[in-house]
Amino acid sequence: MTVDAHHHVWDLTVRDQDWISGPELQPLRRNFTLTDLEPEARAAGVDRTVLVQTITVPEETPEFLALAAGHDLVAGVVGWTDLTRPDIAEELARLRELPGGPFLKGIRHQVQAEPDPQWLLRSDVQRGLAAVAAAGLVHDLVVLPHQLPACAEAAASLPQLTFVLDHLGKPPIASGEHEPWATALRTLAALPNTVAKLSGLVTEADPASWTPADLRPYTDTALETFGPDRLMFGSDWPVCTLAATYDQVLATAEELTGRLDTSERTALFTGTATRVYGL
Repeated sequence: MTVDAHHHVWDLTVRDQDWISGPELQPLRRNFTLTDLEPEARAAGVDRTVLVQTITVPEETPEFLALAAGHDLVAGVVGWTDLTRPDIAEELARLRELPGGPFLKGIRHQVQAEPDPQWLLRSDVQRGLAAVAAAGLVHDLVVLPHQLPACAEAAASLPQLTFVLDHLGKPPIASGEHEPWATALRTLAALPNTVAKLSGLVTEADPASWTPADLRPYTDTALETFGPDRLMFGSDWPVCTLAATYDQVLATAEELTGRLDTSERTALFTGTATRVYGL
C-alpha cells in the first residue's frame, strides 16, 4: 500500500492554467483527470492520494473537495485560499462545510512566484498561517531554494503549524549544485514541525537525460536531515510526465530509498503522509 502525497488535475475547458506556457511545457496543455491517473496509480500499488492545488483562484478548492468526495482514490486535498484575507478563519471554516469539506487537509500558496523572498514573514501572512494551524490544517510550501531561509523562520515563529516542503524546495539538480540548498534544507529540517516530500525531482533534473544517480545526492541529503518518518513520496503527476512516467517516478523513489529497512520504507511511502495529512 502506497500513498501518493502530491499530484494535480486540471481541465482546460473549465479554466486556463496560465503557468503552462512556453514550448517546454506544451505537453501539459491538455486535460489531466482522475480518470487518467487512476489506472496508473492502481497499477503501481497506490491506493490513496493527496490532490494539490495548481492555481490561485478561489473556485479550485471547492471543485477539488467535490472530486475527493466522489472518488475513493483521493484521500485528501491541499487547497488554496488567500492567506492575507481578514476573514481567513471564517473562510477556512466555510470550506470545511462544503461538500467534501472533511477532505481539506492543508493550504498551499505559490510562494515560488512571490518576488519578496520574505513573503512568508509578512504580518498578514503570518496571521493567515496561524489561522491554518488553528483550523487543524497543514501548510504546503512550494518555494525555490533562495526562499528556504524564510521558510525556516516562518516555521520557527509558528511551532503550532506543520509545514510540508514540496519537491525538497526544488534543488538545482540539473546544474549539479548542492549548496546553498543543502545548508538551507538542514536548517529547515532542524525544526520539529517540518516535513518534506520526495516529489518533483525528475523535472528539476535534465528531463531528457536524468538518471537516478543525478537525484541521489539530493534525496540522500533529505534522508539524512528529515529521516523517513518526516519524508513522504509524491509523484507530482502530471508534471512529472515531462521527464518520466508515473511508474518510473515511483520506481526511482524506491531505488533511491532501497537502503531503508521495512519500517522506514513504510513510513516514507505510507505512514508520514497518513499521519501528517490525517488521511
